[in-house]
Amino acid sequence: MKAVIDILIIALNLYWWVIIISAVLSWLIAFNVVNYRNQIVAQIDTTLRALTEPVLAPIRRRMPNLGAVDISPIVLLLGIIFIQMVLSYYVRPYVF
Repeated sequence: MKAVIDILIIALNLYWWVIIISAVLSWLIAFNVVNYRNQIVAQIDTTLRALTEPVLAPIRRRMPNLGAVDISPIVLLLGIIFIQMVLSYYVRPYVF
């Protein structure tokens, strides 16, 4: 059981980085630092959106409209941190 919890924590860590990279790439595209017409950039953005949008879309629906500011990735990152803390401190000590 400990191995399953460790794998879940590692998967959450990887997803945490996917969200960070997706947010940074969206800023770089929005500020025209990287060219979206570049095929590699477009493919990376499409892949990252496919990985993050199924989780971010429900959060965006429930949050109030803040205009151009999207804080749904921050809410998701806080949720991931909370889940990791629960797994680490409350579930792992009771697994033999």
